[in-house]
Amino acid sequence: MPLIRSILHMTWLVCTVIPWGLALLLISLVAPRNTVWWTAVRWFRIVMWGTRVILGVQMRVIGLEHLPSGVNSPAVLLAKHQSTLETLWLPTIMPHPLAFVFKRELLKIPFFGWSMARMDMIHIDRESRAAAMKHVIEQGRRLLAHGTWVLMFPEGTRIARGEKGTYQTAGTRLAVETGAPVIPIALATARCWPRQGFIKYPGVVTVSIGPAMSSVGRDPKVLMREVETWIEYEMHRIDPEAYAHP
Repeated sequence: MPLIRSILHMTWLVCTVIPWGLALLLISLVAPRNTVWWTAVRWFRIVMWGTRVILGVQMRVIGLEHLPSGVNSPAVLLAKHQSTLETLWLPTIMPHPLAFVFKRELLKIPFFGWSMARMDMIHIDRESRAAAMKHVIEQGRRLLAHGTWVLMFPEGTRIARGEKGTYQTAGTRLAVETGAPVIPIALATARCWPRQGFIKYPGVVTVSIGPAMSSVGRDPKVLMREVETWIEYEMHRIDPEAYAHP
């Protein structure tokens, strides 16, 4: 049954991303960024509907009250990264437009990548870390000033369930440079949507949003250690099965 569900879900993704991708490309030619963003979010919501109905994946959110409430309040979101699911899910629960920081190669994906290229995101060349950091700071400062929240995965790539990667400081450096608060996010999406592999499984996945951490006058490395500590502790709490091994 999981295999059949996964095939149906992938068919759903392909059949919906093509018309929505084309619509985004056309809308982006005449509409402002916010309109393009919320048009994309409608597709994300369609995908999440299919994820619930076809795959049987139920989603639980903790800590929405920790998100900044002001219309122009900035935020740098630093999240665990386990699968593709959070990149589709997080936009649907956020009250602000998001700008993902992602590797430039993703722009080559037909329709999805083409649509991302038309949105005001931060795509970087990971081969040049110094240039990538400069680009993140420059573009992040501009986006935050216009009410867009920046979402980064500080471990840099998808991490297997129950494991921990190396937390990089690009996100906290951006926050310190701009004075934006840092919002740590733990998530247990790999319980149902594994990092690798085609088959997805029914069940409940959790996203936990932590209290805002002030970046004003902070050392980026120290701040990132606090982010890492909170996320990894919370991961043990929301997905204890993944950490039951010796």
